Amino acid sequence: MQTEVLLDRFLTGLAPLAPVAVWAHGSLGGGDYQEGRSDLDLIAVLESPVGPATVWRLAKLHARLRAEPLSGQLHCTYLTPTADPGRRHLTWAHEELFKRPVSPVTRRELHTFGRVLHGRPPADLLPAVTDRELADHVVRDQRDFWRPALANGPLWTRDVWVDLGLLTFARATVTLREGRLISKREALELLPGLGAPVEVVADIRARRYGDPAAPVENRAELTRAYLGPAIDALVASY
Repeated sequence: MQTEVLLDRFLTGLAPLAPVAVWAHGSLGGGDYQEGRSDLDLIAVLESPVGPATVWRLAKLHARLRAEPLSGQLHCTYLTPTADPGRRHLTWAHEELFKRPVSPVTRRELHTFGRVLHGRPPADLLPAVTDRELADHVVRDQRDFWRPALANGPLWTRDVWVDLGLLTFARATVTLREGRLISKREALELLPGLGAPVEVVADIRARRYGDPAAPVENRAELTRAYLGPAIDALVASY
């Protein structure tokens, strides 16, 4: 399996930095992983602060992994045991280094179904997330990121925006109503009942789990027309 080969090479390359822990979250942790289609979402906890020398070594590691199939889908954020996860931390994603926080959704995923690839479990090193903290984050994400993004029409001609826009909305709805996280597969099943355009949902399902067909011609318009009032109603109900 190409995924396991890539993870093994990543862990081997990371070993000289003596990681305290390496965890998988997202689809790989939650059991909904689709090789070649899902991202590999990882968190690595390093013993020492991530200074310039460590940044250079991590950049070299990820550069070496580029020869591996699926390497472009490997994303990893680097923490230390005492780090505040809400601060921005060095991250490799989309084949570049930048900084971002570890969100409350990621932390809840790790505590609920995180997969330990190396070292200590998330409960030993990562603060738990309260239901209120999780809900507040989900509302901000829908209100302050996804709702404004609907105004940028060209974004929604891309698969990733249609897919994540609808799936994230369904997952946010369940989190706010029931206080739990659901997989992308579960979100797809729920979307028609939430009023999402069924042809677009079928398009997402085919690309994620089946054989992609010709995309729905007006899926960008259908998605934006649905999500605008749906997000407004969800945020207003919280």
